Amino acid sequence: MLTEPYILVVYYSRGGATAAMARHIARGVECVQGIQARVRTVPSLASPTSESADTPIVATQEDLKGCAGLVVGSPTRFGNMAAPMKQFFDDTSALWMQGSLIDKPAGLFTSTSSLHGGQESTLLSMMLPLIHHGMVVVGVPYSVPELRQTTAGGTPYGASHWSTEGGDRALDDRESAICRALGKRVAEWALRGQ
Repeated sequence: MLTEPYILVVYYSRGGATAAMARHIARGVECVQGIQARVRTVPSLASPTSESADTPIVATQEDLKGCAGLVVGSPTRFGNMAAPMKQFFDDTSALWMQGSLIDKPAGLFTSTSSLHGGQESTLLSMMLPLIHHGMVVVGVPYSVPELRQTTAGGTPYGASHWSTEGGDRALDDRESAICRALGKRVAEWALRGQ
């Protein structure tokens, strides 16, 4: 039985903003016929909290190995990806040895609490393991009109969101549109290789 190819949207989120971005990216992926989104999270390295009915599914190395493309998201931690996302990448040595991700497209997204709190450096930090895996990094081109209009999040390196220090600012329409555009673009690139 043949299964439809999928884009793995894998993220880490503590306050919910990065998770919300992942949902918009998945919508963008699913705008493209012939491919689906598989949304997964990575576990926290802190003490486990109580489980709820809507606890997201944790990404596995098999999810990563089988994907046609990848979109990775993490909140900014001092201008870098959060430790749980770094741990996820640190566990991918076997896939690197096998060349499992070579030539697959990948995109990136992040959320920060301060407007100039390291959005772009966080996206760049997440690119490094993808490049080592031989993936093709897909950014957000300026042909996406919201990238030119945004007053908060959004970069050519990937989607981003400014949540404010209180974490109470929801994604605005432009940030959401940039997320969807990124998901769609990665999906379209993935289908080129099918």
